Formats: sequence, structure tokens, C-alpha cells
Amino acid sequence: MLVAGISVAALVTGILLPLRWGVYGFVGGAAVLFLMQVGINSAGGFAGASFEESLLLFNGSYLSYFGFNLQISYRAFAAPLLALALPIIYRLSLRRN
Repeated sequence: MLVAGISVAALVTGILLPLRWGVYGFVGGAAVLFLMQVGINSAGGFAGASFEESLLLFNGSYLSYFGFNLQISYRAFAAPLLALALPIIYRLSLRRN
């Protein structure tokens, strides 16, 4: 569900992102969307547990918990990245012709 929501946000971002921003705009948009996904994954807890219970599973280590969420988000970010890239590539191809 989260990947679908972030993919829709990425599609809207790809459509609305000004083309004059170029590669920096694309990378910035991707970074913002990725950080949103990491934040939502981290706030949700591990497997639906509360944040405090999730920290118990990671021996109270914030770094391990956020590292785990970064890894999970990294693996699930292919679809949103594709949803961000497709409208930008399409708009650039129309601009070139």
C-alpha cells in the first residue's frame, strides 16, 4: 500500500516537475520521495508494532532500526523511481521534437 501511494506521488511529481530543473530536479525529487518513504516506514514500526516495541527488537539501537528501514525502503523504491522517471522522459522527448 505504501509503495502504491509513493508511486502515485512520484507520478504526480514527475508530471509537475519543471523541466528546466533538469537532472538536479529529478535527483532532488527522488531524494524527497525516498526520504518520505523511509519516514513512513520508520514511523509505522516493525511489522505493525509500536516504535518502542520495534526498538526492543533492535536492542534499543536507533541506528540499527533506521538502517533496517533504509534498506527496506531502498529495495522497494524501484517502482516509485520508475513512476517518477517515465513522465519526465516522455515530456523531454516531446520537447525535443
